[in-house]
Amino acid sequence: MERPVTGSAYVTCSDFPDPDVIRVGDTWYMISTTMYFLPGGVLLRSWDLMHWEVCGHVFRRLEDNPAWCLENGQNVYGKGMWAASLRYHRGCFYAVFCANDSHQTYLYRAPDIAGPWERIGTEGFYHDASLLFDDDGRVYIVSGNRQIRLTELKDDLSGPKPGGLDRVIADSGPGGFLGYEGSHIYKINGYYYLFVIHSRKDRWRRVESCLRADSLTGDFTGRVIFDEDLGYRGAGIAQGPVVDSPDGRWWALWMQDMGAVGRCPVLIPLKWEDGWPVPEKAQARVTAFSTRPDKSCAPLAPEKAPFTDENVWEWNHLPDPAGFMLDGGTLTLTARRTSPSLPQTRNILTRRAVFPRTAVSVRVEGRALRDGDTAGLCCLQAEWRYIALRREGEKLFLVYGQEGRMEERLLALPENVTSARLQMDMQFWGEPADTVSFRGEAGGAETPVRSAEMAFSLRHFTGNRPGLFLTAEKEIGGSAVFTDFSFHAPQLP
Repeated sequence: MERPVTGSAYVTCSDFPDPDVIRVGDTWYMISTTMYFLPGGVLLRSWDLMHWEVCGHVFRRLEDNPAWCLENGQNVYGKGMWAASLRYHRGCFYAVFCANDSHQTYLYRAPDIAGPWERIGTEGFYHDASLLFDDDGRVYIVSGNRQIRLTELKDDLSGPKPGGLDRVIADSGPGGFLGYEGSHIYKINGYYYLFVIHSRKDRWRRVESCLRADSLTGDFTGRVIFDEDLGYRGAGIAQGPVVDSPDGRWWALWMQDMGAVGRCPVLIPLKWEDGWPVPEKAQARVTAFSTRPDKSCAPLAPEKAPFTDENVWEWNHLPDPAGFMLDGGTLTLTARRTSPSLPQTRNILTRRAVFPRTAVSVRVEGRALRDGDTAGLCCLQAEWRYIALRREGEKLFLVYGQEGRMEERLLALPENVTSARLQMDMQFWGEPADTVSFRGEAGGAETPVRSAEMAFSLRHFTGNRPGLFLTAEKEIGGSAVFTDFSFHAPQLP
């Protein structure tokens, strides 16, 4: 049955890395890595595998500690929630993942994909884990880097089963680039299939291998099954699930490094030959958008999502509830402490950018800013940029800032003007680099345009995102009001 797609139908042209997908009836569900963003463990659903909408999150917080609260110079950028496994078993959904800051494994369960999700916990640390509920009622977890280990769990999944099966089932060997990781294990037509990502031996490029065995105690043997970039910057495509459809067809949903926008899912049809999956690369597509857009960029479609829509917005770390107020189309941020830098600022409200181009604008009211406060629109990543209103004494200025450089004054506001419109244009199909441009307008005057390159840095390990922020340099108590937010992304065919 064809169903309409609501919400952000094109979201998977965005940074949804490490996907895992299951099918329950005629509906597919996806989970993706959110790392340090909250709410976390983003969940999506689809009725056609191409168009996806966010339908919830697994958790609102992982830990409440100085790093998650951006205190004492600490943070969890590049850490937090990594590479989840999503499963459905006997009427319940399960999600399991590790966090590299706490070195714990987090296991959640819910009767419905929309929740509530209950943390049930499990002993051990399982990197890039994959759950397997076998036909005989036994349950296993597969995980690891270079060496992939199969561990039998207790019936309640609370930890390893005493005397249960525990063995290395794959080993990529020492040296070279990335070894085996990103495991996904399945039982299909009597065989056990292990899908893993690794790198080519001669250079860095992600590739996908499949190994199989006729029992969990047997030898897993296999080969590389996908080593392609689909013409995009030599960036390989690998890591993610395989899943079937009600009509018996099979698909892979693997991710590709797509520059500054992040890691995006790619949908690839599969056929089976002699019991092995064979990806059909000629029909592969970045979900909900072509991998080869015209370099002039597709037409941009406007969207005005309210700040209260948690399916769209995520905080940069654990938010301070006393430092913000959401009211539909209005966001008020209040400085509850001073901030040494933009990334160490709490309560940055973000959303994913969309490939190949995203344009954002917002109005910020700065009459309640205090001396040294800066409030505006940022491009959040390790190499951050922003355009913002800044108060210095009794004066307001439009300023441009970026990592490693002194903040630049662009425009002094007239005495009777306290608000400005800020704009950011992110282009992800640049030659030779992705770029972001900023400009602002206040009191009928416009700033000069400021542009910079964007990159995907492993320091944050996520795509560049638009974000709304308030930093305080000298004192607390100042506030900024954001309204009339507009988000423009590619118009779908």
